[in-house]
Amino acid sequence: MDLAERIAIMTQLGKYLAEDNEELKTAKQKAFEKNKWFAIEFVDYTFKNIAEYYLDEEKFKNWIEYYHIDDNIRPQKIGIVMAGNIPLVGFHDFLSVFISGHQQIIKLSEKDDVLLPFLFEKMKQWNAKVSSLIRTGEMLKDCDAYIATGRNNSTRYFHRYFGKYPSIIRNNKTSVAVLSGNETEEQLSMLADDVYIYFGLGCRNVTKLLVPENYNFEKLLNAFKKYDYLKDITKYRNNYDYNLALLIMNNKYYMANETMILSENENIFSPVSVLHYEFYKNKENVAERLNADENIQCIVGEDHVPFGQSQAPGLFDYADGIDTIEFLLGL
Repeated sequence: MDLAERIAIMTQLGKYLAEDNEELKTAKQKAFEKNKWFAIEFVDYTFKNIAEYYLDEEKFKNWIEYYHIDDNIRPQKIGIVMAGNIPLVGFHDFLSVFISGHQQIIKLSEKDDVLLPFLFEKMKQWNAKVSSLIRTGEMLKDCDAYIATGRNNSTRYFHRYFGKYPSIIRNNKTSVAVLSGNETEEQLSMLADDVYIYFGLGCRNVTKLLVPENYNFEKLLNAFKKYDYLKDITKYRNNYDYNLALLIMNNKYYMANETMILSENENIFSPVSVLHYEFYKNKENVAERLNADENIQCIVGEDHVPFGQSQAPGLFDYADGIDTIEFLLGL
């Protein structure tokens, strides 16, 4: 496929994902049945963001033009190990390899092995040449380069097996928010999206708050009530009940509404249904410390990622700050 054909089919895919047809509904339902964390509303959110932020025709072409992508690249075989913590979490890697003109072999996560194959089949229906550029498999042998994402335990194996090849290897990360105490109700409502979307399982989900001393949490917990419906979702509720019981049995101080538990803790990672917080004295020192923490994917707040936008990255928002396109074009 030449570049013009690849652009055309991805633009078509963007328009398709913005639809609400029976094929898409069936695929979403199958993904949910396979993995109950893939709630339909969150899969809808993923499709909407891909269509709006990745495959919007103008944004997509501007991204391609920025790198001067053309048909002169020497195709390489790229092995991709995808994570499965949230729906289509590896879509940007797939898109980057596809648009650059390389072939790719994808090892899907067993948690997310419905949606991407469905999209591949649609693309093959539109243009059979897609089959020459994309395939899935369990073994990623004889590839020229690798992109692998996983938890910290997995990445040790990735370094062992892929380290001698050109590679991008990503481990587990999370995100934090820095609050001033002057946030509006609307901003706190948008922060709730950063915390709750995907049940907090994504690396761009806020799992910890940095707040000024004597911060009043009441407005925050009230803003979070927009997600009260999660208390009726069994998997989420089980986590909430378990984590609440742990805090009570250990005689730990906490604050809570019906779906979120706030616990003072230095750890930036928190369990599902728990949001850690830490008080600060000097906001400038906080920013300096967070920017130096390699476990943080993004920081939400004033002068950082806007409230409500952590789960809506654009084409230039590369995971871990590693430019995937530059990596692929430089092979």
